[in-house]
Amino acid sequence: MAFEAPLADLEDKIESLKALSEKGELNLADEIANIEARARELKKDIYSNLSPADIIQIARHAERPNSLYLANTIFDQFLELHGDRLYKDDPSIVSGVATMGDQRLVFIGHQKGSNTKENLYRNFGMPHPEGYRKALRMMRLADKFSLPIISFIDTPGAYPGLEAEQRGQAEAIATNLKYMVTVSVPIVSFVIGEGGSGGALGIGVANRLYMLQHSVYSVISPEGCASILFKDASKAPFAAENLKITAKDIVELGIADGILEEPLGGAHYNPEVMAQTIKATIETDVKELSQQSPESLKQERYNKFRQFGTFE
Repeated sequence: MAFEAPLADLEDKIESLKALSEKGELNLADEIANIEARARELKKDIYSNLSPADIIQIARHAERPNSLYLANTIFDQFLELHGDRLYKDDPSIVSGVATMGDQRLVFIGHQKGSNTKENLYRNFGMPHPEGYRKALRMMRLADKFSLPIISFIDTPGAYPGLEAEQRGQAEAIATNLKYMVTVSVPIVSFVIGEGGSGGALGIGVANRLYMLQHSVYSVISPEGCASILFKDASKAPFAAENLKITAKDIVELGIADGILEEPLGGAHYNPEVMAQTIKATIETDVKELSQQSPESLKQERYNKFRQFGTFE
């Protein structure tokens, strides 16, 4: 990433010195150790002064742990279920049933790819209506068998193409919003990367919403905002500053309930540690929320979303 350029220079120097040392030409252990210490301090400094535009780069990083990786790492067992029983399967949303210890769960998440081929298959994490209807089917399954719902949000937004509109994109998302308010089981959601507009909210009407430290959540992407308001996509960094899209902003606005700290450099530096942090949060919140009555869970979700946008 562009803001990591000074760090990359140091890391290149470390690798060069290690290569020389391995050839047995020189003993450079002390110098390597000194440069590594400088690199660690520089990394801490860089990541403690990130701009919203920098954070967006991390949230979109190709190697960032995605929903399927996290599901297979966090849960003891995960069985993916496909299709909306109405049209077809949508690879942009993954879902299924899972176990974590003695707890059975229903899982739903947006799925991006880690390379061009996978992204084309997953439609860059932008679901069609059948993706949201698949999610709805899973929510109904959870409601029927009293299984808590876990959702991972990571999408630029719902797919805006003609065929999606023809198949009822807005209706599919609206139906999900309505149904999630009425679900009788706990819902815990995590923004693991990019949370974009109604495409994110379509699986995110939750009792608890958490943001990963370097994730973003917004009504529109900074590029889209800049194109619409300023007719200039290059003003995206300015838009990002003013949209209040970072985890810190979202928690301060009362939209998210907490921030999950990422490994230094982002979740992609140590995905397993990130998965364990999410797992611990799921265990705590599911246990706590399961003590509430169905009516209490519904009322909590209703009250939570009704107060958004209310300021004194």
